[in-house]
Amino acid sequence: MRPSDRTPDMLRAVTLETGVNRYAEGSCLASFGHTKVLITASVEERVPGFMRGRGVGWVTAEYGMLPRATHTRGRREASEGKQSGRTQEIQRLIGRSLRAIIDPAALGERQISIDCDVVQADGGTRTAAITGAWVALRQATRYLLDEGVITTDPILDQVAAISCGVYKGVPVLDLEYEEDSNAEADANFVLTGKGDIVEIQATGEKRGFTQGEFEALFGLARKGIGELVTLQQSAAK
Repeated sequence: MRPSDRTPDMLRAVTLETGVNRYAEGSCLASFGHTKVLITASVEERVPGFMRGRGVGWVTAEYGMLPRATHTRGRREASEGKQSGRTQEIQRLIGRSLRAIIDPAALGERQISIDCDVVQADGGTRTAAITGAWVALRQATRYLLDEGVITTDPILDQVAAISCGVYKGVPVLDLEYEEDSNAEADANFVLTGKGDIVEIQATGEKRGFTQGEFEALFGLARKGIGELVTLQQSAAK
């Protein structure tokens, strides 16, 4: 039924490869099937102007797609002179997701900037970015602890994300592009390692969807994120 012959509750092959950038304090290449996102976490001894003097830190994110991340070449947004609304929405989502599991006071007055660059897109780029970003953030905070820059671990929990959708009338987990582009409804779920909800984005694409279908999607998301949390733990060791 699915293009990949996966069962409805099966993730794509997921890998979270660390240490892929020798300069950044944290880095991860997150691969969900053919979707690949390169994430770096950079420690900066500054915070945004609105936070100066408060003694607390900040985590922010930027997101972008490389020109040939999709079937046809797209222009770099820098050459267009502005970011698209989609890019701004996704990078804000990534930042919100990570700040939900951080103690800003433990960071001190410094910022960790997360850069998410989509190398190859086949659906689920924002969820892959969030999942891999936690791994890169974990590495960056561990660096700060090991160097004695901070004394308290600022990470309170894990956070991961996954897409789900109704495809050909069936709720399925972890949509690839062919499914995403033809889904009757789709949703992105961001949950903590404990299972708390950080954010849910759900949309009826070709029709409305029922409460029962939503609950089925949520159940799939909980299962998938449970598996991702285990992969994150292994990658961050």
